[in-house]
Amino acid sequence: MVQQFQKIKSINGKLYLSGDKSISHRALLISSFAKGKSAIKNLSNSDDVKSTMRCLASLGINFEHSDEKIIVIGNGYKGYQPSINPINAGNSGTTARLLTGILAAQNFESVITGDQSLSLRPMKRVIEPLTEMGAKLTANGNGRLPLCISPSDNLNPIHYHLHVASAQVKSAVLLAGLHLDSETAIIETSPTRNHTENLLGLKVVHQEGKIISYSSRDYFPEPKNYFIPGDISSTMFFIVLTLVTKKSELIVKNVSLNPTRIECLNILKKMGGNIEIDERGVSNNEVYGDVLVQSSELFNVEIEKRIIPLIIDEIPALTIAGIFGDGIFELRGATELRVKESDRIKAICNNLFKLGLDVEEYEDGFNVSGNIKIPSEPFDSFGDHRIAMAFAILSSLLDKGNQVDNFDCVSISNPDFLKQLNSISC
Repeated sequence: MVQQFQKIKSINGKLYLSGDKSISHRALLISSFAKGKSAIKNLSNSDDVKSTMRCLASLGINFEHSDEKIIVIGNGYKGYQPSINPINAGNSGTTARLLTGILAAQNFESVITGDQSLSLRPMKRVIEPLTEMGAKLTANGNGRLPLCISPSDNLNPIHYHLHVASAQVKSAVLLAGLHLDSETAIIETSPTRNHTENLLGLKVVHQEGKIISYSSRDYFPEPKNYFIPGDISSTMFFIVLTLVTKKSELIVKNVSLNPTRIECLNILKKMGGNIEIDERGVSNNEVYGDVLVQSSELFNVEIEKRIIPLIIDEIPALTIAGIFGDGIFELRGATELRVKESDRIKAICNNLFKLGLDVEEYEDGFNVSGNIKIPSEPFDSFGDHRIAMAFAILSSLLDKGNQVDNFDCVSISNPDFLKQLNSISC
């Protein structure tokens, strides 16, 4: 589907977003091997989270649905049932990688597959630490899906230094280690999202980095109630749109304010963004609250490489702010963008070239400057939900608007994007 966007004159209103995708995945997975019923309010309605639910259903996990919450009926320790067919994670890398950690501890064989995009993304980064624990994993020749997980009689705890700054790799090891009596420890020197350790209440020591240590004797999950704060990554597109649209104001309610997720907000504030944050509460160690945004004159600032893992999903939105900011927008140290749902570095640069901007592409990033010209062809989403939403926002800022192709892919993270955009547009 090619989606047309017209120029938006101003933004005004309030948004309540569906639950954060990263937290939603983890709440479902943790609930699935707690023994009994867990209730989840404001679960993400994204296709990725639906993939997690389908995978769990194929493994014998049952759900009860209501308008306000999802009930997950967990089967307890090693309580999954063998799936008749390969377990299809769809487009969701989080589903595939985290579920691998749990399945490595089960007493039956499983095969995880995914769609064309997911089948091109790296799984070796998860395979290596789990294999070090004694898991039996076999991927295709280049370390990608499909992944066969065989039962192991020798799954052992490890003390693992996280080599790739990846919350998914960390979480896969955490979830496997929860099935062991002896202590597993993960040492993290570069910060990553901490939702898994938050939801499990794991012991964390900050000493020359971050050390997480735990075992099933102390931390095996029990049924509980979850409230999932609004998705901060989806929020970022609307925040950028508000900042660069004149005479605009937006309030986003009950959104995740996890410190490992708001670094992009901090960057936008350094760029001159008029953003106020009001913390409202905490649910299962996850902070949430309201964000007030007003029109601002932006200028570009240096983005430190050390924070790239904390803004990796927000870079497409941040780029749109950058091209409307004064000065050169430059991003380096972001090689991880090459192995997302698309090669996001190439996707961003190819679309920015269509605007006649001066773009220089690097292996680990890009820089962009110059004046925007009217594009003569639609923006290419590359089938990537975050690229699609970023260039939908950009199209809405152009005098004559523009189109984004294959826009349906936004359902991977935010199927309500168009409805939300229309609700705040004037």
